[in-house]
Amino acid sequence: MALARFGRQVKRQHGVCVKMTAVAILGLCFIFVWSMFSSPSNSVTVQRESFDDIAEPVASSTMVSKSKGKDIEKHDANGNKKKVESSLKEKDEKKVNGSLPLPAHEHKSGKKNEKHVSKRKKDKVKSKLSNKVSKENQENQEQEESQGEEAEKENEDEEEVVVDDKEEGLDGESEEKGEMEGDADVDESVDQETQEKAENENEGKKRKIKGPVFDPKAHYSWKQCSTRSKHNYIPCIDVESGFTRLHGYRHRERTCPKAPPMCLVPLPHDGYDSPVHWPESKLKVLYKNVGHPKLAAYMKNHNWLIKSGEYLMFPQNQSEFKGGVVHYLESIEEMVPDIEWGKNIRVVLDVGCSDSSFVASLLDKDVLTLSLGLKDDLVDLAQVSLERGFATFVSPFARRRLPFPSGVFDAIHCGRCTIPWHAHEGKLLLEINRILRPGGYFILSTKHDSIEEENAMNTLTSSICWNILAHKTDDVSEVGVKIYQKPESNDIYVLRRRRNPPLCKENENPDASWYVPMKTCLHTVPSAIEQHGTEWPEEWPKRLETYPDWLNNKEKAIDDTKHWKDIVDKSYLTGLGINWSTIRNVMDMKAIYGGFAAALLQQKIWVMNVVPVHAPDTLPFIFERGLVGIYHDWCEPFGTYPRSYDLLHADHFFSRLKNRCKHPVSIVVEMDRILRPGGWVVVRDKVEILDPLEAILRSLRWEIRMTYSQNKEGIICAQKTIWRP
Repeated sequence: MALARFGRQVKRQHGVCVKMTAVAILGLCFIFVWSMFSSPSNSVTVQRESFDDIAEPVASSTMVSKSKGKDIEKHDANGNKKKVESSLKEKDEKKVNGSLPLPAHEHKSGKKNEKHVSKRKKDKVKSKLSNKVSKENQENQEQEESQGEEAEKENEDEEEVVVDDKEEGLDGESEEKGEMEGDADVDESVDQETQEKAENENEGKKRKIKGPVFDPKAHYSWKQCSTRSKHNYIPCIDVESGFTRLHGYRHRERTCPKAPPMCLVPLPHDGYDSPVHWPESKLKVLYKNVGHPKLAAYMKNHNWLIKSGEYLMFPQNQSEFKGGVVHYLESIEEMVPDIEWGKNIRVVLDVGCSDSSFVASLLDKDVLTLSLGLKDDLVDLAQVSLERGFATFVSPFARRRLPFPSGVFDAIHCGRCTIPWHAHEGKLLLEINRILRPGGYFILSTKHDSIEEENAMNTLTSSICWNILAHKTDDVSEVGVKIYQKPESNDIYVLRRRRNPPLCKENENPDASWYVPMKTCLHTVPSAIEQHGTEWPEEWPKRLETYPDWLNNKEKAIDDTKHWKDIVDKSYLTGLGINWSTIRNVMDMKAIYGGFAAALLQQKIWVMNVVPVHAPDTLPFIFERGLVGIYHDWCEPFGTYPRSYDLLHADHFFSRLKNRCKHPVSIVVEMDRILRPGGWVVVRDKVEILDPLEAILRSLRWEIRMTYSQNKEGIICAQKTIWRP
């Protein structure tokens, strides 16, 4: 009916306008129908969501876009559009995320560990990219990626500098942002399995850096560090940024600068003299080597250290503990007779480093005590402890694990303790439980009589099944002493009524500690014969030469001990020109089985055995021998004060860092920072590394005392001079 009516209208006299309208409508209908049934390959219009993927036109045979970080559109065989990420962008991402120094452990202990904040950034980027690419286009994308990698290899040398620059920027951003925003336990929200998968993928994408460790043609000029902490500068702990104006001088967590420091820490304003030699340094040190205003204020209220002339004195009959530290230690042995200092108890961790006379008295009993100097201790008592010749390190103790494996300390002590162990779901005490040996002792002394804190501590220790062996308030020292013992088996954990804190997951590696957040879970006691910590070590000194059943490659450990004993006796003690009576604090920068430290034990020195995080995890065995050590990534500065060590030992150390650190020269600068003026460096490595290293040491105005090479291997023995640029 409508068509008929329309036809009659057309026949009318004034139907011209209607005719034209009808023609227009029919034309539009024809265009619409044609566009609907036409082939997609003939389409001339493309709808864009954004213009970020526009790139310069390339030849049809070119598969890689020359514009960095852009996406280009390709046609597949059917003419369909698809968005492909440029392989150059992928290459940059691989380089940035794949070649950064991994902040988590890479030990071959079986378990993968959690990564730094920058690693989680990579996971987020990967997940977004994977959502953009459809399943039907994955095969084509993989083909283009492989071709892009081939093109990358051809231009590898040419593009290396550009990639490094970009890598450095992202590294710094992730470090700073990760620390500013990551203090609130962001790490714990990351799924561990996702991180393990990302680590496996990242290891496959790593590309080795070509070229020498040190540029033999480079020339160096040095300047003093202009930092707030000046002659006491500790990178990664003394944070020099605007962020600290609101949060204090030292950061709550380890935060390394964007680029490694390439400046020299100046000497104290009053000058610096060679430290007092051991064992005289147990009683006095030069005040100008450690003195500063806060220390002077501290001495007014504490009589265990006094200034006498140019020396800082430590009277034997004075201590933080009234009645003397000797009485304090004897009272502990009376409370728990099984604590036999120097026999059953050999390795102790002292939390707080408040009174180094405690460490000195234990040393007389043949106990090796490692002091933890808390980074918020602005009095710098850890520096005083190092100057006296005691094993000490500086580290935050807040949200991340301490850099030790699990179950290695025979006893842990906190004297006149003010740490709120029960706060934050007991994280700090759970960390102490992790590193304490099964059956080990936690000795806590405090003057607080708060009933609420006492009840909270009792609840927490009961929940982790610690047994209170003794509780006594000493009338002489006026402190209350509690001695706890960690369980020796897992049987008691099953009997808990309230399983809070819960047991940690089976895939949670208790030895992982480098940049790993503390967990609010309870690690089980090792029970398998191949796990360390199943049995208490032999009494000292027999444990030094004991090789437990759980140790892999026991023959290598035995050979390592014999090897270093021969080298030390026949070469180091007589052939390097070092006066070993002036040596007390020693660091082995790449310890393996502790053979070097064991060989020097008769020289009345102590050795900090550093196990790099990318090396095989031998640190549990080092503690088992009755020695001390720590995990560290040498691409970052070490946690100690300047002028801490008398001798640094590096055996094939730099050759192992070739594919890890972007700026190996910064490690030499770090060696200059932590070595005392007049201290020594002994480096054994390949000649191709030693020759440019010698030039770097000379540019620092060190004196090269001895060089020797044979069969492309050699040794450098150099001494740091007292020099102010």
